[in-house]
Amino acid sequence: MDTLIELYDERPLENVIGVEMFHPQRVVYICQESVPSDQTLQKKLRAYFQHRGQKVELIFVRSSMYDTDAILRVFQKTMEKYPDCAIDITGGTDAVLFAAGLASAANDVPVFTYSRKQNRFYNIRNAPFASNVLCDVIYSVEDCFLMAGGSMRRGRVDNSILAGYLNDIDPFFQLYLRHRRQWTKIVTYIQRISPADADGLFSLSVSGAYRVKGERADRIPAPEDALHELEEIGFLSELRIEPEESVSFRFRDAQIRTWLRDVGSVLELYVYKACLDSRLFNDVITSAVVDWEASGSQDAVTNELDVMCTRGTMPVFISCKTCDARTEALNELAILRDRFGGKSAKAAIVTAEKGGSAMRNRAAELGIDVIDLNDLTAGRTGRRLQALMRDVK
Repeated sequence: MDTLIELYDERPLENVIGVEMFHPQRVVYICQESVPSDQTLQKKLRAYFQHRGQKVELIFVRSSMYDTDAILRVFQKTMEKYPDCAIDITGGTDAVLFAAGLASAANDVPVFTYSRKQNRFYNIRNAPFASNVLCDVIYSVEDCFLMAGGSMRRGRVDNSILAGYLNDIDPFFQLYLRHRRQWTKIVTYIQRISPADADGLFSLSVSGAYRVKGERADRIPAPEDALHELEEIGFLSELRIEPEESVSFRFRDAQIRTWLRDVGSVLELYVYKACLDSRLFNDVITSAVVDWEASGSQDAVTNELDVMCTRGTMPVFISCKTCDARTEALNELAILRDRFGGKSAKAAIVTAEKGGSAMRNRAAELGIDVIDLNDLTAGRTGRRLQALMRDVK
């Protein structure tokens, strides 16, 4: 097979998986009218294959997606020009699939398909090379964004340094669970006592008043127990507390300082480590920022995934909430999953609250798994991740 005929689909995986598995010299995409004239889309797809190290010629052919006779004429012309070809019917409309069947019957052209659920290719007709073949393609988080025409930006966390903090994450999370109800005030206190200096620089050594201004008119006292525990786990040192007078301490390093000044970091780090510890995934990223159009501009549409993983060809989108998971958060997560992974991709929301029935019902409607406070406190996060990925080959 020198040429692969692909039925262009809105789901990104369907457009690339056959190419990456069987390595044709060229791909002819049978597309709806708008695609062949969309130079940006074509450029992104070529850039994706280049990123993946796939040297392949891409050809885009316009056709109606609902006129079987018109589609059949396109197939016939393509097969005459490239006789050593095969048709991948993984994507496409019913009319295109019907036309592909007619074309195959008339020309003995090999036809195959891919099942994401089974992660296998199947011989539909005259394609023994694709007969029950397990797909061994592995994608990274960045690959999934690029495949869908986006790109990955660096987020709030430098993932390359996290290996040096893995032993700190579980003690940090257990401390959080003990102080969960007061966590927002604890973080607010640390923020108030460690502002930037006049030049916008941050010092690791800080000192300030025992009581600081809260979010409203209230005054927040120093969270003495939490500060002592943070010193015990090595996040703080040189801690001195003068009751009702002053507090001083030193952050271990700039990264610890950042995490202690952000309410959600502790849960995101815990889920990130839980994904690593599960050994279920090929790639795990926290604070994965996707640029929807890969524009790189300051005003581009971007979203941040608290944690994103991949297993083989399957992406997993995870949102972490230290508060209740609202409908808006669930809807946003579903949109990101569908846009950059397809509807068969996985999504989960992790909440440090006991999820209510309304939230769970909405999550179920959207196909989102819920990992709640009961799972977190009982140490069931790993098992819940295993259940989420149970049907992924």
